[in-house]
Amino acid sequence: MKKSKKLIINTDGSSLSNPGPAGIGIVVYNNQNDIIEKISKYIGKATNNVAEYKAIIEALSFAKDFGADEVMIRSDSELIVKQINGSYRVKDKKLKILLKEALNLTGNFSTFSIVHIPREENRIADDLAKRAAALE
Repeated sequence: MKKSKKLIINTDGSSLSNPGPAGIGIVVYNNQNDIIEKISKYIGKATNNVAEYKAIIEALSFAKDFGADEVMIRSDSELIVKQINGSYRVKDKKLKILLKEALNLTGNFSTFSIVHIPREENRIADDLAKRAAALE
């Protein structure tokens, strides 16, 4: 029987003036809650919501390349979590495109979930995103 590769990934996006210089922060944990990867990347000028989606897309791409089959995304953006879970509609054209890209990536995993967490539980990803946004 194949051993399951499960990842828990905290994501955050940050924009300094909404829209403005933006960055993403990602912290990848294994089953034992050990940090196995940290990603901090400047993404150019973007809104907070675009940065949040880009962080999730980057996290899902990482998980796919890693060969994960179970992925849980943890985000402090309640809006984005509810949009991905389908309980909120997406009206913005740019966000619709990013939502579609994120949902397409979720098809690479046997199990996918995304949950909202309090900002206090997302400090590392938040710091990585803010640091990346400041790199402009």
